[in-house]
Amino acid sequence: MTQIAETAGMATPARDRFAMLRRSGIWIVAILLFAGLPLVFRSGSALTMLSLMGIMIIFALSYNMLLGQTGMLSFGHAVYYGLGAFFVVHAMNAIIRARYPIPLPVVPLVGGIAGLVFAIIFGSVSTRRGGTAFAMISLGLAELVASSSLILRGFFGGEEGITTNRTRLFRILDINFGAQIQVYYLIAAWCIVCMIAMYALTRTPFGRMCNAVRENPERVEFIGYSPTIVRFIAFCLSGLFAGVAGGLAAINFEIVNASYVGVQQSGVVLLAAYIGGIGHFVGPVLGAILVTYLQIMLSDVTEIWQLYFGLMFIAVVMFAPGGLAGLLLMHAPLLRARVLHRLAGPYLLLLAAALIAAAGAILVIELGHHLMAKASDGSVMRMFGVSFDTASVSPWLIAATLVAAGALLTRIVWPIATQAWNDAIAAARTGARS
Repeated sequence: MTQIAETAGMATPARDRFAMLRRSGIWIVAILLFAGLPLVFRSGSALTMLSLMGIMIIFALSYNMLLGQTGMLSFGHAVYYGLGAFFVVHAMNAIIRARYPIPLPVVPLVGGIAGLVFAIIFGSVSTRRGGTAFAMISLGLAELVASSSLILRGFFGGEEGITTNRTRLFRILDINFGAQIQVYYLIAAWCIVCMIAMYALTRTPFGRMCNAVRENPERVEFIGYSPTIVRFIAFCLSGLFAGVAGGLAAINFEIVNASYVGVQQSGVVLLAAYIGGIGHFVGPVLGAILVTYLQIMLSDVTEIWQLYFGLMFIAVVMFAPGGLAGLLLMHAPLLRARVLHRLAGPYLLLLAAALIAAAGAILVIELGHHLMAKASDGSVMRMFGVSFDTASVSPWLIAATLVAAGALLTRIVWPIATQAWNDAIAAARTGARS
């Protein structure tokens, strides 16, 4: 027995060291990835998209501190993002006028401090209640700030907003941040720092207490902790990181307007966090990348891209409540057991059926949109490289046929995929036991 205990005691530090090395390796890979992406995607539009992804990653992770970690559904998280951006743009203009020797890389701290201060002010009221009451209070505060942005023109600049010039700040190593690649690396550096800080918070006792408040606030209070205090601290830290994201956005665009504090911006970060998966730290990261990409690409393809965002959100809520991260991580045991390849065939069939149905549904939506909103442009529209006459019956029949065929194929393939999944899980468990 003594020998067994000594062996177990030696194994535990070894496992801890291995886990620490694995986590460190993940962050090293992330740093190398951030550093190497501009070497692959060199165009100006690609660098702009990567910069926006970095900003959205910080913003989505800060929101996940509320929703995913502490169970606080907020409809007004853009308040701290937007106010951080406004304070940063005013600070930059003040630094330029006074010629203070303050370099641009430290300016996002102003946004973080602004987000923290306003989170303390608003959080002292909103975090006294949880659940639906907190969500409604956050929505009311968001509307209050959004309406104030059009009234207090001296600070918010009205509909035109406030502009600045990042190249006129104090330079280090003669870097003026005029080129987009320099701004990207600034955003990437802040993104890595904020990601590490927020992940570290999830591993602390406070992070565990946030999870406890999310699951059962009554039990947390029973063991001697105040759920209100835990929610308040999480809210303040979330506002801090949201302010940093807003400050980086102000530096990137060099203009801040009322849309930064609008409810639409709060909706975008909610979509990013939930689609990515609020139950996992990597979820909001995946959601931020996907949502940013789709925002830029879909807006160039269709005028009703926001409708597709809503449909995608509904699909995730109904069929994948764990988000993209949940879907990926549920296959991790199969990958470790080396049985994941068994699902390749059924998954490809299911994907083909879903794509057929999706193509039909998209065609119906675009036909209807053109018929109702763009009738003055004529009845002919182009989609998928093909011209369709919305006044004719044939494109509607094609769309209906695609939807019906895709739905039928999905109904046929779904039991096959389910059986393949069950077989793979059974094989993985058998391999684990052996």
